Amino acid sequence: MDSTHGLPLVRRAVAEHRRLVIGLGIALAVNLLAYALVVYPLSQRVANVAQREQAAEQTLAAAKAEQAAASGTLTGKSRASAELTTFYADVLPQSLSGARRLTYLRLAQLAREADLNYQRATYEPVVETDSTLTRLQIQLVLSGTYANMRDFIYQLETAPEFVVIDNVQLAEGADGSGLLVVTLDLSTYFRSAGVS
Repeated sequence: MDSTHGLPLVRRAVAEHRRLVIGLGIALAVNLLAYALVVYPLSQRVANVAQREQAAEQTLAAAKAEQAAASGTLTGKSRASAELTTFYADVLPQSLSGARRLTYLRLAQLAREADLNYQRATYEPVVETDSTLTRLQIQLVLSGTYANMRDFIYQLETAPEFVVIDNVQLAEGADGSGLLVVTLDLSTYFRSAGVS
């Protein structure tokens, strides 16, 4: 029974082309075995290699970022050390006499420029424990107008000399002239003897 739409037609074609069908079946089986035994395991290895490569790239990026941070810290530390050396050498006085010379003359000059009366100043070195610096404690008493006091303090704060204002006390003058008396507690620092 020949039918153009049925199973008997398939059987007939298989029967007539048995060698070709068997060859195609064997080729299909060999392909399936090759895929199962060779191609699929290799594709899994390639996927694992790709994952390991991605993990290695992430680790490398993290290591580069850490190295850059460490390098930045080292550079910052070197720069801070150089700036500290410059500060010690160029900004701070090198001795007690240098600190007195620097502040005594400069404070009197600033008071004169601000139209203040320079009444008195006391200087006392204070050795700081566990420090390479000695503090020169200065108490300065001036009298004048409020505006002149402000000018003096502004000029002192913007001066190139390293002088710190620790305390400001303002009082009216006892003579009734309307002038104010200001007592300034100031500090400057210098390298302690025997420190290089």
